[in-house]
Amino acid sequence: MQRLKTRAQFQAVLAGATVARTAHFALHRCALDIPSGAAPLFEKQDVWVGAMVPKRWARRAVTRNAIKRQIYTVSAAASEASLPQAAHVVRLRAGFDRKEFVSATSDKLKAAVRAELQQLLQRAAVARA
Repeated sequence: MQRLKTRAQFQAVLAGATVARTAHFALHRCALDIPSGAAPLFEKQDVWVGAMVPKRWARRAVTRNAIKRQIYTVSAAASEASLPQAAHVVRLRAGFDRKEFVSATSDKLKAAVRAELQQLLQRAAVARA
C-alpha cells in the first residue's frame, strides 16, 4: 500500500467517483491511468490511500491525527484483501459528538472509528463486485 502525498494526487482522486459512504466517512476512488506524455501521478500500480480529516469536523489536532492513524491502519489491512489497485481517499464528512467521545484518544472513539471504517471498506468491496 502506498500513501498519497501531493495535492495533485488528492485532487485527482476527489474528482473521481464516491464509491461508499457511512455516517461519518466517504470513500473516493480513481483509476491509476497514466496519461501519455505527462509525468504520472502514481509511479506504480498498487493500492494508494490518502486520508482527509478537515479541521471543520475534528477541531483538535490530536483527534485528527488519531483518526488518520485509524484510516491508514484499517486500509492497510483491507488493501491486501478487498481494495483494488487504484487510488483511494477516505474523507471525514461529519464530526463525532464530543459529548459522547470526551477524550480525543479514548478507546471508545478509536473503536467507533475502526468499526465505521471497516463498514466503509466492506461497502466499497460490495460496490466493486
